[in-house]
Amino acid sequence: MRRVVITGIGVYSCIGKNLKEVKESLYQGKSGIGIDDLRTEMGFRSSLTGMLEKPVLKGKLGRRQRIGLAEEGEYAYLATEEALDMAGMEPDFFEKNHVGILYGNDSSAKAVIEAIDTIREKKDTTLLGSGSIFQSMNSTVTMNLATIFGLKGVNFTISGACASGSHSIGMGYLLIRSGLQEQIICGGAQEVNGYAMGSFDGIRAFSTRMETPTKASRPFDKDRDGLVPSGGAATVILESYESAVKRGASILAEVFGYGFSSNGGHISRPDVDGPVRSLSMALEQAKISAKEIDYINAHATSTPAGDGFEAQALDKVFGEHRPWVSSTKSMTGHECWMAGASEIVYSLLMMQNDFIAPNINFETPDDDTAKLNLAVETVNHNIDKFISNSFGFGGTNSSLVIGKFK
Repeated sequence: MRRVVITGIGVYSCIGKNLKEVKESLYQGKSGIGIDDLRTEMGFRSSLTGMLEKPVLKGKLGRRQRIGLAEEGEYAYLATEEALDMAGMEPDFFEKNHVGILYGNDSSAKAVIEAIDTIREKKDTTLLGSGSIFQSMNSTVTMNLATIFGLKGVNFTISGACASGSHSIGMGYLLIRSGLQEQIICGGAQEVNGYAMGSFDGIRAFSTRMETPTKASRPFDKDRDGLVPSGGAATVILESYESAVKRGASILAEVFGYGFSSNGGHISRPDVDGPVRSLSMALEQAKISAKEIDYINAHATSTPAGDGFEAQALDKVFGEHRPWVSSTKSMTGHECWMAGASEIVYSLLMMQNDFIAPNINFETPDDDTAKLNLAVETVNHNIDKFISNSFGFGGTNSSLVIGKFK
């Protein structure tokens, strides 16, 4: 089994449009949450969301390339461009090598709804335009980026609810580890619009703390009242150790383990056993003990049930070792399909710069969260190995162990 390393990362999120901006926001504990007035007009119970600038791709991509990109695809293109630049992968490299892409995405709601609205109003499908089909398919990110960058390796979308981005990295790790691929572009993308979030609002999943948007996402806090939706994109370039050395690439980190499980119970209510099995499998695959983990980037979305169950699972697996824990969702909100990938990028930035980002807005523990060693303020601390958790509807769980390359 081959070693799998990370040679590039990129991000476009509500706390920064690039790695430099994001690193500063993480260190300062800066929130990217605000109010979307359009959601208020649409009758949402909660208009809270991560606030992102619309990317300007004119001048970067041709018209034919731009019209096929859905909103989340635009974010993914910019994140991937940044990651490839860091990895030192130029266009001629894609021509000579079978580079793959596995990206997490579980909706393209805006593109679908806009197409249907046009059909209903105009009664003429030819007015949809040639880009509509490529924007509306769930595989919009992988099909577009594979075409834009001229990729020749594995190419499909990972659709695993809020664990999609994490599973994409995990599956990339397995393919490279087994020798089926040498380099894979992995990541996760999430559209940020009301169309994609209406059903979540309808089941009362969101915080309604709209009077103080930056304090609404409160992972592990006793007074948490729901998640705050967000999004963007994050890209992680995975590569075999042999390939990275041959290219002379700088190695940022190594993927040591991937754990996964299914709760097999309620479609939306989490439990303790599933995450415990995912975490335990990740540690077993990495061939390390719980005491070797320095930091956990928790899934914790700020929901009453989910955070409590995760706290119990972390206590069960790590117990007296009590590694530092924080949920970067306290700053970003829940980036859904993107989250599993972005939280790897966030944690890598912490590992590179010797700090642990704070779990902001945490004021009062409950019986479960009191057992965790939460970083409620920025902690200057060396991270040798970390775990990132991602859990999703349907009971899908993913845990990744990443560490410094030695």
